[in-house]
Amino acid sequence: MSLTFANCNSRSPLSAAKKHSGERTRSIAPRAPAGLVAATGVLVSSPAAAHVSEQALVLLLPTDVYIAAGIAVVVLTILVLAYLPSRISAGLFRTFSLRGVPDIRIVSGGTSLFFLAVLTGLVFSGFMGSRDPLENPLPLFIWIVWWMAFIVCQGTLGNLWYWVNPWTGLHCLLSPVLDRFPRPVLPGRLGAWPAVALFLVFGAFFLAYPAPDDPERLAWVVLAYVMFTFVGMCVFGADAWLERCECFTMLLRAYARLAPVSPGISESRIGFPGWSIVTSPALSSSQAVFVLVILGIGSFDGLNETFWWLAKLGVNPLEFPGRSAIVGETVFGLVGANILLVCLFAGCVQAGLSLLKRVGFDSSVGFRQAFGRLALSIIPIAFGYHIAHFLTAFLVNGQYALVAFSDPFLAGANYLGFADVHVTTGFFNSLDSVRVIWLTQAGAVIVGHVVAILLAHAIAVDMFGSRLAAVTSQVPMATFMVLYTLLGLWLLASPRGA
Repeated sequence: MSLTFANCNSRSPLSAAKKHSGERTRSIAPRAPAGLVAATGVLVSSPAAAHVSEQALVLLLPTDVYIAAGIAVVVLTILVLAYLPSRISAGLFRTFSLRGVPDIRIVSGGTSLFFLAVLTGLVFSGFMGSRDPLENPLPLFIWIVWWMAFIVCQGTLGNLWYWVNPWTGLHCLLSPVLDRFPRPVLPGRLGAWPAVALFLVFGAFFLAYPAPDDPERLAWVVLAYVMFTFVGMCVFGADAWLERCECFTMLLRAYARLAPVSPGISESRIGFPGWSIVTSPALSSSQAVFVLVILGIGSFDGLNETFWWLAKLGVNPLEFPGRSAIVGETVFGLVGANILLVCLFAGCVQAGLSLLKRVGFDSSVGFRQAFGRLALSIIPIAFGYHIAHFLTAFLVNGQYALVAFSDPFLAGANYLGFADVHVTTGFFNSLDSVRVIWLTQAGAVIVGHVVAILLAHAIAVDMFGSRLAAVTSQVPMATFMVLYTLLGLWLLASPRGA
């Protein structure tokens, strides 16, 4: 048995918020710190190694058993695929037509304008509303509704971003005017590297900036990014900018590839999650790196508050000095972690190709093609870890969002009927409920890795033409997947010190 802690520290920016008394008179019980993001942690018995944070409860959960079982599931999946005929594994991603489903994409311009108006109102609330991140709708919308919840909806329901992208509607309205002027061509050699750089900057803001949830500062950031993106679309064209420079459009389109249903103009299709990835063409090197950076930022998000990481920085996890004291270290760690991940993944791809040639398979598949296609198989891992990592943050701060959206201007309104909701963290105080939370988190990580392994195998079969060649090429990648499963579950179970 391992000592396990329902630690309510959070990687959500809202974890830095502290409630203060204000004009609002609603009752919040219990009144918890904004960082009530529980990361269930595991410690192998050792003297004086335990840390219980605010609102935490020491529990006994056999997380070592759960982690071992999760890894066993991943290993078993690999072994089954090694002996499964190709026609069966390929048949898993067979799709079915959904004829008769109406194509409603014609209304996307209107919905885009609507959400641009909503975003404008949220930015206004950031400037003029409450200074409390747990009462102001802007940080709650950006970090809880959009960053935590919307990404999950995107990966399960399909490309919802197509309808809510706040730039496309206005750009479409202005297109007749913009088309009269010549546009410079976005240099092809740039690839998607601008999006990679912007996403890393976002990761640094999210993880290292001392106050990413401050309403006014966040409003300035959102306003600046919205204007920057729209100007880029007007100058270089919407398609070129969104596909190569706008990191959130690229992020959300990547997750949309996981959805079982993919709408089309003539027909929609449904299949096993991730089916559209199997037949997707190879990504460019920069696009493939972007996909890996999605996973890298999420993984480092889980790492940088662990006892292990803080010890590497020479920080006492029981006396965390605050984000401002380790900004440089966090940024350095973020960039370093992503470089390491890209190098490890590229090394596994190259090792698989070398192994294939060493055992006598004659393949014309080069490194760039294999790297560009296999990188897509990483998306389910990033998605599963996103769900697991932010689940407990959403359970708590989602309640604050409902309250705030019911009375966004602190005027005593109750638009959604939740203004008098009592925010609770009681589900962290019960062994049964914490066990359910932990198993849900662990399950998301494990399922993400299983789907990734199935996708990688199907892609390899499609590239190399036979089961044996695919299995041979996937030996290094399978090892990578198993070890990353261990890392993901360890990150969920590790106690937090910040």
